[in-house]
Amino acid sequence: MSIQAIRTEENLITEEPYYEPVGDEVEVFAAAYRNQLPVLLKGPTGCGKTRFIEYMSWYLKRPMITV
Repeated sequence: MSIQAIRTEENLITEEPYYEPVGDEVEVFAAAYRNQLPVLLKGPTGCGKTRFIEYMSWYLKRPMITV
């Protein structure tokens, strides 16, 4: 079994995903990212957790890798 490097450029989101902020979640998440703090997203199926992370991946210009 070999370990392959993840090519981050293949996982960058280049187009802004649709996301309508409800409060200050974008600023809170960005502050947590800058301070290297973990974030837990909790909510029912279909509430927008993945969409929010897709948006933040684009916003912070970081790759999004899903398993």
